[in-house]
Amino acid sequence: MNIVFGQLVGDFAGYFVLNTTVTKAAFQSSVNQNATYIAYLFVGKFVLSYTSMLTVRISGLRISAALRLAYLQALFAQPVSIIDTISAGKVSARITTSSNTIQLAISQQFAMLIQVIALTGGFYVVAFIYDWLLTLVASASLPFILLAYGSTLPFYIKVHKKTEHAQEQASALAFEIFGSIRVIVAFGAEERLSTQHNGWLLRAKRTEMKNGPLIGLMMLPSFFSMYSTFGLTFWFGIRRYMRGNTDDLNAIVIVLFSVVMAVMSVGRVASPIIAIAKAATAATELFKTIDSETPDTSGLKAPEIPVHADIVLKDVSFIYPSRPDVQVLDRLNVKFEAGKVTAIVGPSGSGKSTIVGLLERWYDLSDQSSKISGGRKEETLVQEDTQPAEDPKTRESGSGSIRIGHIDLRSADLKWWRSQIGLVQQEPFLFNDTIYNNVAYGLCSTQWHDAPKEETLALVKDACKEAYADEFISKLPLGYDTVVGESGIKLSGGQRQRIAIARSIIKQPPILILDEATSAVDVRTERIVQKALDSVSENRTTIVIAHRLSTIKRADKIVVLRQGRVVEEGSHQQLLNKQDGVYYGLVHAQELLIGTDGLDDEILLHSTRVESATVHQEAANTSPHGTSLAAQSETNYKQKDILRSFGRLMYEQRSRWILYSLTILGAIGAGGPVVVYPLQAYLFAKIIDVFTLTGSELVNRGNFWAGMFGVLAVGAGVSYFVLGWSSYTISIAVSTHYRQEYIDNILRKRIAFFDAEGNSAGTLTSRLSTDPTQLQQLMGTEMSMALISVFNLLGSLAISFAFGWKLSLVGLFSILPIILSAGYLRVKLEMQFEAMNAAVFADSSQFATEAVGAFRMAAVCLLLGSQAAGMWFSFAPNVAEATGAANRILSLRPSGTKEEYPPKALKIYDGSVGIEFLNVYFKYKSRDVPVITGLSLKVEPGQFAALVGASGSGKSTVISLLERFYDPDSGSIVCGGQDISTISLREYRNAMSLVAQEPTLYDGTIRENVALSVDAASATDQAIQQACIEAQIHSFIVSLPEGKSPGT
Repeated sequence: MNIVFGQLVGDFAGYFVLNTTVTKAAFQSSVNQNATYIAYLFVGKFVLSYTSMLTVRISGLRISAALRLAYLQALFAQPVSIIDTISAGKVSARITTSSNTIQLAISQQFAMLIQVIALTGGFYVVAFIYDWLLTLVASASLPFILLAYGSTLPFYIKVHKKTEHAQEQASALAFEIFGSIRVIVAFGAEERLSTQHNGWLLRAKRTEMKNGPLIGLMMLPSFFSMYSTFGLTFWFGIRRYMRGNTDDLNAIVIVLFSVVMAVMSVGRVASPIIAIAKAATAATELFKTIDSETPDTSGLKAPEIPVHADIVLKDVSFIYPSRPDVQVLDRLNVKFEAGKVTAIVGPSGSGKSTIVGLLERWYDLSDQSSKISGGRKEETLVQEDTQPAEDPKTRESGSGSIRIGHIDLRSADLKWWRSQIGLVQQEPFLFNDTIYNNVAYGLCSTQWHDAPKEETLALVKDACKEAYADEFISKLPLGYDTVVGESGIKLSGGQRQRIAIARSIIKQPPILILDEATSAVDVRTERIVQKALDSVSENRTTIVIAHRLSTIKRADKIVVLRQGRVVEEGSHQQLLNKQDGVYYGLVHAQELLIGTDGLDDEILLHSTRVESATVHQEAANTSPHGTSLAAQSETNYKQKDILRSFGRLMYEQRSRWILYSLTILGAIGAGGPVVVYPLQAYLFAKIIDVFTLTGSELVNRGNFWAGMFGVLAVGAGVSYFVLGWSSYTISIAVSTHYRQEYIDNILRKRIAFFDAEGNSAGTLTSRLSTDPTQLQQLMGTEMSMALISVFNLLGSLAISFAFGWKLSLVGLFSILPIILSAGYLRVKLEMQFEAMNAAVFADSSQFATEAVGAFRMAAVCLLLGSQAAGMWFSFAPNVAEATGAANRILSLRPSGTKEEYPPKALKIYDGSVGIEFLNVYFKYKSRDVPVITGLSLKVEPGQFAALVGASGSGKSTVISLLERFYDPDSGSIVCGGQDISTISLREYRNAMSLVAQEPTLYDGTIRENVALSVDAASATDQAIQQACIEAQIHSFIVSLPEGKSPGT
């Protein structure tokens, strides 16, 4: 292009110079030929640009997807001792925000960087061929650019790493908040946890603000050097021409434009360098895990290991690597006889679940600390084993041995060993998938893993029948294709537990571990589940962890633990004979009816039928693809275009008018109607005129216009510095503001919002991390370059019309319409692509957070003006992403409707109030069957009331209505003589306390968790201590090295 353009300039200069010998016909012929060459170059660039964009976008998507997959695979290959230290929220942030940053850098900025490198190399090859000395002189500014980038980029990356760390902490906390929203709402802790989350965001904001001046410094040298090179090249070229070193004006022009275009290309490197630096920072965190050393899990299998042999724990002592001062097991000796049922009982903290962890080899007795390497450095993800002062050398995380037969368990192949164990945990975890898939996951690593679907379905149904789950599943409209929701929330506790049991026994394991398998269900369901467990335990080595002693009466042996040691063992009757024994006291504390053998089979079957009649029929209102119809109609928000969405958010931040003004002034200075690009075009035209002169006039005019390029370089440098610093500062401030607003608006939503299919904890955490980041990406250097392009286009058009309106009209109507049309189509297609991309990777984020949570189960003037228009539309992907993000932020805002009546204060007399349900009807929006029909009940002030009934009968729904998670469809709920819908929600919930079935503790100290529901003034040491004493946890807390201070 430069060669052809240089020849064109030479043609014009040679024809219009005085006393020219070039004829008009020769001039027109040469111009037409060169114009034809430019047309060919256009076609070639079109094809190559299309190919480049297509292949790079595909590569970006594939690399991003491969990184997400490799990260999760590497993460899940680590021991549980490492995964326990990583929040699911951090994992969600890494596979969404970090992966999206990498995808953006590859799909857009990396291609631009390669283009810059290729253009720079090509320009210099052409320049050196025509005049090597002039090329060397013209390249004097390149070292300055490289030095500037080399000195600022490391500092930028260092600061950005600190920012990402703070943002990951915020994402981890957000995931905890969204995952336990009912507890937070019940405690009225929304504001406190939101403030804690925003604290991390403000820390990230303060840190990233330091990068604002660095961004300005990165943009300054590129554009300063570009114009100073233009002046230097022109000045030296004229000197060589006047001295007779060269007589080819075309060569001077070609070298001039080649070097200037090379420097301009280098000047365009600022945006891709910044994006790639961010991607490198994000990739560092991913590759720390991907490149980490994977433990060798290979070993012995059957028949070398007799799976039907006794399992013996001999002198086993163990402490968790993250709690090195707490002895969990202390020289424990236990034998689990093959084919028999062994139950383990004992108070909380006695080590029961730790035994399960050791048998599953989540921890090995030799574990101390594990590291994930990141190239030359290693980041310890598990807290280093802190040695106590009295014995710093001998204290280890585990000692003793675990043997199956005569083989040490650590020598067994890990994957094979876990396939031999069926595990049912206290809190059953189901994936947001169909019942069929949830049960079939139990076939992983078995001979049936790749079995045909018909055979797998038969195995699934058989397992569900054994687990007494087939009957309620068959009554669901979609049967085994029913989607259970996040963590199985669409099913009752008993139903979830039975599906978990079916998943555990589908592979017919020789060893069965039941860790509090019936603790989360009601008594009637417990009997049903226990009968299923008794059936599947036959002829298997079964280990039962239990608090409800009624479930272990038939055990062959019962082992009683206290403080990590065996204090008693024997059969149920043998231990009852020891009236001064620990087990005897536990039995009578639970008032166990020793002579009761439970319900007979007919009663059990009747109970199953009753429960099946009240089952949660989620699938009746669910689409075949698993998308809740309620979720599809959750909001009536109408999508807006970029001006009414992104533009609205920018208008709302008009209080930052100083930064806005600096950004606009910088953009005008860098590409406006009277500065830089238009002046560059004007100066270039004057340079062409200089070649028509001779003698001293050529030198004097040439030196003057070369000096003007120096002045222009200074102005451009200052403009780009101000533009880079102010736009980046705006992007950080605005994205932080809307990230804070995002979580605040989510926390104001009713519980029904979180029940919707597309609003899982993982998905919401992903949106919270991604959407504000997409705003930031558009408002930073991308927005500044887009503004420059707009002002450049307007300025170039103005000057072109001022100097030649006829030629300007030809160029305007022949070039710009094509560019504008193509740009419009690109923006439209990018928005469709962004919506699809967001949906796909939101699902991957949800899966990842679920998988981490359940691991134990588991993108000249007219010429310059046209280039500016094309450059603006190159930001189409950012525009599309930011528009989608802005729409999602706006959609979460309250509708603006006010309550018809102001809320009233709650009236409490004599320290208590009565509660009454008056003909209450209720059904969930996502369910087709009413849960409560005509319920009327009354609880007098001070009265102790209990709700009992089969699983799915509405007990938890009554609590949800009392907490006002939902409002009744009809009827009313009265508290102290007042309809609860008229009472101030905050005051009403402050008068209640909720102990949920599945307790949730948040990252922080025990003190912070206990005081979660009260303000700081009420959370005195005395009040916290009294609460702990009443909850019978005080003695355990004071036994910890740091008391209430240790983190949870």
